[in-house]
Amino acid sequence: MQDSVLIVGAGPAGLSAAATVSAAGYKAVLVEKEDILGGAPILSGYAKLVPSGEWAKDAIGRMVSRVEEDAAITVHKGAKVTQFDGEPGSFTATLSNGEKVEAGAVVLATGFTHFDSINKPEWGFGTFEDVLTTTQMEQMVSAGKIACPSDGRVPERVAILLCVGSRDRQIGREWCSKICCTVSANLAMEIKELSPQTDVFIYYMDIRTFGLYEDKFYWKSQEEFKTKFVKARIAEVTASGDGRLLVKGEDTLVKRPIIIPFDIVVHAIGMDPNEENPELASVFGVALEKHGFIERAEHYTNTCGTTRRGIYAAGAAYGPETIDDSISQGAAAGSRAVADLNALVQKAG
Repeated sequence: MQDSVLIVGAGPAGLSAAATVSAAGYKAVLVEKEDILGGAPILSGYAKLVPSGEWAKDAIGRMVSRVEEDAAITVHKGAKVTQFDGEPGSFTATLSNGEKVEAGAVVLATGFTHFDSINKPEWGFGTFEDVLTTTQMEQMVSAGKIACPSDGRVPERVAILLCVGSRDRQIGREWCSKICCTVSANLAMEIKELSPQTDVFIYYMDIRTFGLYEDKFYWKSQEEFKTKFVKARIAEVTASGDGRLLVKGEDTLVKRPIIIPFDIVVHAIGMDPNEENPELASVFGVALEKHGFIERAEHYTNTCGTTRRGIYAAGAAYGPETIDDSISQGAAAGSRAVADLNALVQKAG
């Protein structure tokens, strides 16, 4: 019977799971395919996090430090699990670096892949230098200066287009990515803080700033930061004659065409399943749901479960998720793993 838990993925969910396993008195083995820990918030250079308002490098950085300084947690960076065998209480994982890991349980915290805006070509990404994604815009905010990539000028107008790679059956994305509306409202406020003279417009189908985010982000961005929300169906983003961008579509509230010039257009990109999920499913013997995320087990008595006993999951591995909920789910999965290992020990004894 092994007294360790293998955790795959060192984003917010995986870091939380590892810390929880250690706090419960078990050993954790954390395997991360990248050379640094922290997942998307660190790798993609997120700015201030929703809803805390803390800089990603600080908030997630604390989680990374807690794990790296914990003697009960072994970290393998730049490694993947290539082979996996065994049963609950006694699993063996072979890593791409040739090492073998013995573990009693597994937590898959393998996250998501950002939607690639190249798959939405009519909205200008990859064609026009001043069409960016939310992650690229957050990197600009982190750098402390809002400017058009094409020529460095301060933008008079910025448009944020919601649901790019979400809720779009035409390109096979039949899900809401859950956090883009709130992130975009937050980003609008960050842009305005750095560049008060810039007007920010958010084009939306619906606004889904769920729960307590409604007041803190949706209303605050309008009332305090003068963000303009436009309910619209966007047709295309093209170039205007003066070097700016034209956002063309229909204002669906008043049922009339709109053509508005902007200096920067931002795609609020959604969350795709981890592009390596087919490989992960094959290696670990777990199923994927129809969209390609990890299949969730019956939730009410098999919380954090997958379709294989002894293997749990958390965060955006299951589907689009917020960072805070991913952290909570990581802690839950770590707790579930050690609880089930305790039960196996008691049964064996």
